[in-house]
Amino acid sequence: MHMNLSPCGKDSRPTSPPPYVEFHDPFSAASLAYQPQKPLCLDMDTETSPGRPEPPALAVPMTPSSPSWPVHPDPCQFQDQPFMRTGTEEVPEPASDLCPDLLDSWYPRYLACTQFFVSYAQHTPTVQSLAAFLNIRLPCQQSGAPATHPSLRAYIRRLIVTAQDSPEMLGAFFGEDWVGGVGSIVKQERVNYLFTAKSGGWASTKAAYDILPDEQTPFLRPLRAAAEEELREAEARWSEWLAMEDWMVGPRSPW
Repeated sequence: MHMNLSPCGKDSRPTSPPPYVEFHDPFSAASLAYQPQKPLCLDMDTETSPGRPEPPALAVPMTPSSPSWPVHPDPCQFQDQPFMRTGTEEVPEPASDLCPDLLDSWYPRYLACTQFFVSYAQHTPTVQSLAAFLNIRLPCQQSGAPATHPSLRAYIRRLIVTAQDSPEMLGAFFGEDWVGGVGSIVKQERVNYLFTAKSGGWASTKAAYDILPDEQTPFLRPLRAAAEEELREAEARWSEWLAMEDWMVGPRSPW
């Protein structure tokens, strides 16, 4: 390379421009500032070169807010069903404690238990002493005219939560045919007691069984003589209720 330099002490600018020589430094600021990248395709309208195939769209995972997200998974697909439920089929109703066809035969027996309780049991020392201990008034102890057809459910509930619902005590309150008259009610209230205890703590459970203003439940005891079959049935009913909370009823019912 030949360059004309001025004498020392004078302007040392070159008399002619030097030839251009390109030195590529991969770590220079210009090289680092420009890094062309391959564009990502998100299924957007972009221009493509003629004769060049379009790059495939990037698959975007579905989310619950996506329009095609299923509202609810149909449980039929998990039960080896040959068809999918459309919502027009009849969904079988869960079994009830008492068939409506048997109400005509059950009600007279219930009235017989009520009559036994009002006419005889509430006047016996056994029933009166236990009612006083459990802090619940008998019909003959109510203010005003005594009720001739009181609801037996309040007394059944108080016997259950205090673990006094033995067959002997139920017979003392409602007669020898208590199984046919109030047996289904006892069964219902025992399950309700399990549900109440599962839904809340001790205070809320006790409050649910207090009779205001002054007939509060004196104490609570675990369910007396709970059988495995009874607990399994209660679990099935609890599962039905959880499905109800999630609106899994009707065509969405998993059963």
